[in-house]
Amino acid sequence: MKINFTKKQFETLLKLAYMGNWVVNSHRLFEGENKRMEKYDDIEKYLLSFAKEFGLEKYVDIDNEKMYPSIELEEDETDELIDEYDNETFWEELIDRFARRDFVREYGEEEISKMDTMERIKKDHPFLEKYQDEIYKYGIDRLEIVEDEENKK
Repeated sequence: MKINFTKKQFETLLKLAYMGNWVVNSHRLFEGENKRMEKYDDIEKYLLSFAKEFGLEKYVDIDNEKMYPSIELEEDETDELIDEYDNETFWEELIDRFARRDFVREYGEEEISKMDTMERIKKDHPFLEKYQDEIYKYGIDRLEIVEDEENKK
């Protein structure tokens, strides 16, 4: 099978591969439980191997005969797109986790497990709405860690 790309399409594909691999592997170590998922590294390197053919060698660094994404690829629009994704994910996760915490406090895991999907959504929605409103209006300005008397000891 053969797939043809224009230079612009291949450049976009390289950026997608870089960003996808970043999402999958940037938080992973090279060994242990949280080991890098090499199949994503491999496909990124495979695509980088064609960069020169498309006149995109600026996106490739070679060290000891191994190919890596260059700083130029990392700092192109990919860096801004990753930052944008991270920022949006942070706020959504913050809202979801606070809402989930309060939902469970209100109803308990056992009662929630007995709810059908529509009931769960209906009862969970006010908690989500509460934190969405708070975060959209104030960001983190009004979020505080409050120590109770038991934890001060």
